[in-house]
Amino acid sequence: MRSSLAFTAFLLPLYLAAQEPSAFGAGDLNNPDPYGLTSSEKIILKNKNVIKSVEKQAHSQGTQIESLRERMDGFQMILEGLMDKSQSNKVELNQMLSAKESDTITAQERQKATESRINQLNESLNVNEQNILNLKSVMDEFSIILDGINSNYVSKAEYNSLVNDVNSFKALVGKELKSISKKSVVSSKNGSDPYAKMGSRDLAKLALMNYKRKHFSKAIPEYEELIRRKHKPAFAHYMIGEMWHYRKKYDKAISYFKASAALYDQASYMPTLLLHTADSMKHVGDTKNARVFFQAVVLKYPDSSEAISAQKQLDRF
Repeated sequence: MRSSLAFTAFLLPLYLAAQEPSAFGAGDLNNPDPYGLTSSEKIILKNKNVIKSVEKQAHSQGTQIESLRERMDGFQMILEGLMDKSQSNKVELNQMLSAKESDTITAQERQKATESRINQLNESLNVNEQNILNLKSVMDEFSIILDGINSNYVSKAEYNSLVNDVNSFKALVGKELKSISKKSVVSSKNGSDPYAKMGSRDLAKLALMNYKRKHFSKAIPEYEELIRRKHKPAFAHYMIGEMWHYRKKYDKAISYFKASAALYDQASYMPTLLLHTADSMKHVGDTKNARVFFQAVVLKYPDSSEAISAQKQLDRF
């Protein structure tokens, strides 16, 4: 009894993973390395990456500005200290010069001491003046750097505007897709659609015939038309996924397998769908989910030829 419960506990998450479309990973824009994206999703992902890049740049620039401001404040304090010291030295020097002129003491030691102190103060003044010039030069360079950063700085308002532009673009893509769909229906009614005069059943037979002959360039648009007509869409998605898998376009295959499983997960072709999904995931580098789907095939369809193939793949991990 305990072993039976353990087996059920092990099988359940695998079964749910096969049932849940999100387990496929395709079309997930939050995935660090997404695959199985539609053309619209790829454009949206590109714009999301632009926003992340701008946000990172804005944060970096803000950090640079704050660091430069702190350093400039430090230099400003040093500069003010040097200027105060220089002024103090000048006052002392003037006082000593005045004292020398008015002092009637002619002792040789006092004269030498005074001259020595005067020389020291002159040297100190020269050094302080040079330091002040150097600091002014550095602060001028900092000002140039700050001006350059400020000129390229992305404000919060500008960033929010960019985000709004991307959201507007997403809405526009949705409208365009609906518009294309409506135009397709109109063109079909007007007779410009090559399949307009063909019934769905006849079109399905033609698509299957072209698939068996490996005329995929014909079969794929035919199955796409069947999806548009909502004629057995789960099977049509599965067939397109099979053709993309055969062509080694694994990301596209996963997206169609995902849609097929979401529409009807009790189909007779599910063992093949899961096996080829796992194989596609392995090829795109998603080994974690690939292993889960290989295990799901073995556990759910143990007597199938797909289970044998899946077990061979698991033995290689």
